[in-house]
Amino acid sequence: MADVKEMVAEIARALVEKPDAVEVRETKGEHGSVLELKVANEDIGKVIGKQGRTARSIRTMLAAVGERVNRRCSLEILE
Repeated sequence: MADVKEMVAEIARALVEKPDAVEVRETKGEHGSVLELKVANEDIGKVIGKQGRTARSIRTMLAAVGERVNRRCSLEILE
């Protein structure tokens, strides 16, 4: 799961103006993992995208990776 966490961080760093402010924290649960993505306040819109398309795309990739490792992954974008 460390690779998945790093993948989300790299995607977020590529999208934002302040890549140093990107933080990804993983919370493991019984059935899966929750990745919490935190970026600078002015970069939240870039990570979410128009009508949530960028966030949805990242979540789709997480679901695909989760299938391969037999673990459910979800993404929360924190303010």
